[in-house]
Amino acid sequence: MEVQTIQKFIHTSPRKLRLVADMVRKMEPEKALETLRFTNKAAAEDLLKAIQTVLANAKQKGMEKVGFEKIEINEGPRMKRFRAGARGRAKPYKRRMSHIKIVLTDEKGGK
Repeated sequence: MEVQTIQKFIHTSPRKLRLVADMVRKMEPEKALETLRFTNKAAAEDLLKAIQTVLANAKQKGMEKVGFEKIEINEGPRMKRFRAGARGRAKPYKRRMSHIKIVLTDEKGGK
């Protein structure tokens, strides 16, 4: 059986989230939570909350022994902003957002 969660419009760039997600992708979910609590990156907090959500969904469905099937970090929309430049010019940049998708599966049912 599978359980998933999708967290959308996270105000962290996908590149920063992928660095943290690659670190915990092969771990057990409980070990990943402990690792993320002590990771010195701001993106770790967003991923920690998403993993806690999917574990709560699994507990609600009655699943006990679970593992990650996949952790996807997709790009969300970009907000166009600008910073004031010299001589009245505008220096444009984009604030990137992310979507996090986590799928858990039973040890006996999947993998």
